[in-house]
Amino acid sequence: MRTEAKTKNSIGRLFFAFLSFVLQIVWSVTLGIWLSNYSTAISLAFTFVAVIVVMRLYCSQANAAFKLPWIIMILAFPVLGICLYTLFGHKEATRGMRKRFERISPQIIKALRQEPEVIKELEVRDFRVANQCRYLYNYGKYPAYHNTDVVFYSEASDAFDAQLEELKKAEKFIFMEYHAIEEAQAFSRLKEVLAERVQNGVEVRLLYDDVGSIGFIDAAFVKRMEAVGVQCRMFNPVTPVFNIFMNNRDHRKITVIDNKIGFTGGYNLADEYFNLVHPYGYWKDTGVKLMGEAVESLTAMFLEMWNAMRHTDTDYEKYLAVPNYQAKETGVVHPYADSPLDSEYVGENVYLNLIKHAQHYVYIDTPYLIISDEMRRELSLAAKRGVDVRIITPGIPDKKPIYRVTRSYYNGLARNGVRIYEYTPGFLHAKQVICDGELATVGTINFDFRSLYHHFENGVLIYGYDCIKDIYNDFAATMEVSHEVTEEYRAGRKAFMMLGQAFLRLFAPLL
Repeated sequence: MRTEAKTKNSIGRLFFAFLSFVLQIVWSVTLGIWLSNYSTAISLAFTFVAVIVVMRLYCSQANAAFKLPWIIMILAFPVLGICLYTLFGHKEATRGMRKRFERISPQIIKALRQEPEVIKELEVRDFRVANQCRYLYNYGKYPAYHNTDVVFYSEASDAFDAQLEELKKAEKFIFMEYHAIEEAQAFSRLKEVLAERVQNGVEVRLLYDDVGSIGFIDAAFVKRMEAVGVQCRMFNPVTPVFNIFMNNRDHRKITVIDNKIGFTGGYNLADEYFNLVHPYGYWKDTGVKLMGEAVESLTAMFLEMWNAMRHTDTDYEKYLAVPNYQAKETGVVHPYADSPLDSEYVGENVYLNLIKHAQHYVYIDTPYLIISDEMRRELSLAAKRGVDVRIITPGIPDKKPIYRVTRSYYNGLARNGVRIYEYTPGFLHAKQVICDGELATVGTINFDFRSLYHHFENGVLIYGYDCIKDIYNDFAATMEVSHEVTEEYRAGRKAFMMLGQAFLRLFAPLL
């Protein structure tokens, strides 16, 4: 069972913010309904506006999964639907935050250049991989790299131990960005190392998401870290006012050391990720270590987010200096990031391209499976053309309603030949895909709408490295302790969704 942390958390602050938020919505909707009832003309005006909004929404370039629930809500409840759509349903509501990123990003990204030789070599080895990397640079702004070594960790605890050892060697700076931090046993080890490095003149920065960490730490955490010399910031603090950007969270997991060593993967800095506590059985997570030139993309991602919260850096070049490193392997590694503030769904497109790329097999680890029609069709088409498509999800859920929605997708996929497994020892939190034993991605991006459309995310595309064998072996080992449920969901009673599941699935893109 989970043990309570000694440090106070901020659940009370979250409850107050949520209550204030609900009251503001209720007030807005009540005012709209009162005006509508008070005057026939106002009622007709709401209906007219609802039709216009629905027509505009229908003709927009948004994903159909987002359009449908909004259309239903606006037509069924014009006042409520229009109010909520005005607050949450369109990109213009995040214009202020987008402008902040747009001011900062060009200053950082100009230091990242795609070396033509990397793409030319890829075109000779596999033109499809070259196209994938070309897409990531042209639309995701991060380049592909040589001169980088990659280590894969099949257990988060092993990655964390390696991370601590590398942190002890830091000479210039340490940057850390995480969705969730718990000030408990694992973090105490980390805090000790960070404090020691500060005493030796190393600049240490820590950025964490407020919502992701709100159940683990209180607002005074920042002061406690600054007391030991660690610069600390919250991403997008929870406030009791209307703010659509509150729905966009920082889900990235990044550690950078001297622009030479970088870590990323699925794990946060909380005890459950390292199986120090077991709230959902055995916690399965993975990560990667990058050594060499590709680390500069992780550094750039951190600097962008750090300065979007409060712009304090003026000299980015000193953090992005090319490290003196000679790689042992000759593969290509391509770190990438995804942002909810634009209309380019980089994380989903990487997954879609990997599935299209597959000729023999594609294996997927994801804690949640709540996917668009495009993703469902691509997975089904791959299976129909003979590709061995397998998806592994948790056997023990951390969020039961989301688990029910995840299972609601099994039948449609299983009927088209996709094989579904559930990880029986506990909760599978890894987010990774492998394709034909030569191409893989490991990162923070779940197969759900929240990761693919609402969160800031990051991943690493890996091609031609020995560690891809390790990733394959990890999939094989995970499947050995998982229960295949394909036949159970291909037909029969479990194939049909309950009404509650159908409702949750309909509105899942908006959650």
